[in-house]
Amino acid sequence: MYESSSELAENKLLMLYVLKSIKNPISNTQLTEIILENNFINYFTFQQYLSELENSKFVEYREANDKKLLILTEKGDTVLSLFKDRLSPSKISIVDEYIKEKIESIKKELTIHADYTIGTNDSFIVDLKAIENQALLMELKLTVPSKNQANSICNKWKENPSEIYTNIINVLIN
Repeated sequence: MYESSSELAENKLLMLYVLKSIKNPISNTQLTEIILENNFINYFTFQQYLSELENSKFVEYREANDKKLLILTEKGDTVLSLFKDRLSPSKISIVDEYIKEKIESIKKELTIHADYTIGTNDSFIVDLKAIENQALLMELKLTVPSKNQANSICNKWKENPSEIYTNIINVLIN
């Protein structure tokens, strides 16, 4: 029993450590990916631990630009600083390396939004957003006649948002 409670504590601390290391609010999906891709905890256990951390007020969700994002609370940060030495150095190293490699794509996911909905007369409404430091840089809504066009626009926006944003700004300014 002691071994499993020790493991439980380490896994929860690891989740808090990931949130602290990223230094930005992230989605449940992003935190899940980090934990699962590194084989730290299985999905169902992870979700249970996350729920327990939220109930204990160690993490909380915040609404930001139509997304629910996780943050480490002050209480969670205090607990992490008190018990960080219980985390294995190898797991800390894995998390640090993973975040170093993936931080740009994590930030991009949080700052770039592309989605479409069905409009009137069989058209599709494409909604594109660019967000920086939680401030809206640009929001563009377009109506296109086909789902393929809507999908293509969303994919191109996600692939190269800064170039598209710059081109739009240049066209409007020049």
